[in-house]
Amino acid sequence: MLKLREAQKKLKDRAAWLAAEVESATRLIVKREEEIILRLARAAEFRDSETGAHILRMAKYSFIIAKGLGLDSELCRLIYRAAPMHDVGKIGVSDAVLLKPAALTPAERDLMEKHTLFGEEILAGSGSRLIQVASEIAGSHHERWDGRGYPRGLKGAEIPISGRIAAVADVFDALTSERPYKRAWSLEEARDAIVKGSGTQFDPDCVDAFVRRWDAIVGVQRGAVSLSEAPIDQDAASVA
Repeated sequence: MLKLREAQKKLKDRAAWLAAEVESATRLIVKREEEIILRLARAAEFRDSETGAHILRMAKYSFIIAKGLGLDSELCRLIYRAAPMHDVGKIGVSDAVLLKPAALTPAERDLMEKHTLFGEEILAGSGSRLIQVASEIAGSHHERWDGRGYPRGLKGAEIPISGRIAAVADVFDALTSERPYKRAWSLEEARDAIVKGSGTQFDPDCVDAFVRRWDAIVGVQRGAVSLSEAPIDQDAASVA
């Protein structure tokens, strides 16, 4: 009986050790996935005038909205980590179009809109749930609730929830950011524009979540956010 008990204890200890090793390996895989996401997002930045701060603010806004919608914690964190990849498809758009200081022609606009499909394709086919969500966001964050968006003209709940969330986050940060061709809108102006777009450009539930979590949104917008200060694998609970 003593020998049996000793054997059982050794098996239990071995099982605990294996479980710890699996957990450690899983954490390492997740961190490597996050590093790939961040590095690809930074590569896309070199093709555009947007900054690293933009992709991190947009990710945090997305997390806040997802939490406001009551999504489960794992999905909220997936959206937070995947959101920086929303514009990775701009890698496939020519400099002549991407960096043009004047208004785009209809043909150039068509090419620019293809960045959604380019990004979706770059990230397609992965077995990683994180990369799958990133592909989903890249391909759907310019769809509109009323069906007049691109690239597929999806309408309402046809649009993945991750894309609906990212749409609000991306537009809000674009409005409140200064660009060579426009001034930065005030927070109140940008909020009013998001609210005005509820039910047409944006999912009304996402807009409601955005408005309910307004204090958190303002906190992110007014914070000093940079790639070095806010790595993508930091605890997203800090913006909850």
